[in-house]
Amino acid sequence: MKSTTVRRTALSVAAVAALASVTACGSSSGSGKGDKAAGGGAIHLSPVAAVLRTAEQSTDKAESAKVRTTMSVGDTATMTMSGAVRWGHGTVGNLTVAYTGGKLGQGMRRIGMPTIETRMLPDALYVRMTDRFAQQMGGRHWLKYSYAEYQQSTGGSDVYMKSQMRNATPNQSVQLLLASGDVKKVGEETVSGIRATRYAGTVDAADMAGRTGRLTAAQLAAVKKQLTEAGITTEKVEVWLNDQNLLVKSATKADTGQGPLSVTNYYSDYGVKVLAPAPPASDTKDFKELMKSLGTPGSGNTSSGSATGVPGAGTGIGS
Repeated sequence: MKSTTVRRTALSVAAVAALASVTACGSSSGSGKGDKAAGGGAIHLSPVAAVLRTAEQSTDKAESAKVRTTMSVGDTATMTMSGAVRWGHGTVGNLTVAYTGGKLGQGMRRIGMPTIETRMLPDALYVRMTDRFAQQMGGRHWLKYSYAEYQQSTGGSDVYMKSQMRNATPNQSVQLLLASGDVKKVGEETVSGIRATRYAGTVDAADMAGRTGRLTAAQLAAVKKQLTEAGITTEKVEVWLNDQNLLVKSATKADTGQGPLSVTNYYSDYGVKVLAPAPPASDTKDFKELMKSLGTPGSGNTSSGSATGVPGAGTGIGS
């Protein structure tokens, strides 16, 4: 496998790992009796917002869940993901990602990786590579990305995915609805055999500053930052809550610089035990060190002679 192919593959996986991490879970912004609204006063909620706030707290306390996801980003990628995540004390989880279409999916199938296994830990993301790719990593099968390295490797692309990598929990959709100001109860539906109540709203990034009665100042700032960094002006959000005020489904749609974004998550088995140990160091290659050994520009080593940058850095797919 040529070094340029290795670079493209590694960057493809970096992009995919970030997309997969839309369903990852990180630290909650917290809530409670002492919360203050963005305007500095006590929070006074409408009946619908009060239900959503309870759902946010219930989800936060559950600390883990199984998740199934379908996702599409313009013509870049379509995929499905499944696994389990824990968000009580930093991001920990396992996700299996399968590609169903898009440029990224075509590229990953070309290199023999239509499905990948990822492990998310608080400080890094691990992706299991094929035996063929491991030959270029001294026989090691796991590629390790620190979150900062991923951010650098994509050259600032996929901002919305990166912003959610360590901060999105199942209640992220609830926080978006609380920030929308126009959330409505749609009705009762059955989701995966469970009776659930559906709520929907549209988040307007420009108008969020006035929504002072639904999120704390810190929560509001975090949500707005995610949207504005990705160039998203509005986002349609829906959630389905069971009789325990836990999310059983969430769906978001928005326009991004990479095309329409659509994500649907199904949650179950709250409180499930999640084991995601770091792979053995003897079977792991650090992404930064891999790029350095291949002579990627900016890594401090140009022995491979590549002087034109990394092909496909935006989507991970070379020409």
